[in-house]
Amino acid sequence: MTNTATHTDPRPLYRDALTWVSELIDEVAADQLTLPTPCTEFDVRRLLGHLVATVERARVIGAGGEPATIPLVLTDIPDDGYGNAYRAATDRMWSVWNDDTLLDTEVTPPWGAVPGRGAIGGYLNETLVHGWDLAVATGQNAEAAPELAEAALSMARAMIPASPRGGDFIPFDEVVESSVDAGPTERLANWSGHSRKTSPGQ
Repeated sequence: MTNTATHTDPRPLYRDALTWVSELIDEVAADQLTLPTPCTEFDVRRLLGHLVATVERARVIGAGGEPATIPLVLTDIPDDGYGNAYRAATDRMWSVWNDDTLLDTEVTPPWGAVPGRGAIGGYLNETLVHGWDLAVATGQNAEAAPELAEAALSMARAMIPASPRGGDFIPFDEVVESSVDAGPTERLANWSGHSRKTSPGQ
């Protein structure tokens, strides 16, 4: 990702995205945990473990730590505990990021040193895109609030170049062409290289 970051405060958007994903997690049935998702790295269970990990990484980054100390996927969460784990991680994360000074403090997420607002923008994108993955995989409404998704899409287009992509610095697949009827959350997922074609029944 580039170091371009919005000059606004992305935390309210991130808060809304976390709430949306929390609601999606609560609706995942036990027999859906082994389903594939549009993110080919993860089935539903691993995606849930990754979603919790992203919030923990955001906390560690805000505290000045190294994100790699948190595994990419948390595997010690019981199958019926992902919702509670996600909410607990969110509470811990906000205990760090409620500090306004962090927005202009340099932090180091996996894509390189950026102001805090840039890190939150990155995790906003990841939250909504993986929320879309989860919703598509489990047959839920895959569109977040339009104003939330549109704002995140605008930020993503500024932060994530269309090309080149790949490697550790810009770890995204090629942009997917959106269908004419795609909503803003799906268009955000497509910009991040995610497609419905890898999900069940597609």
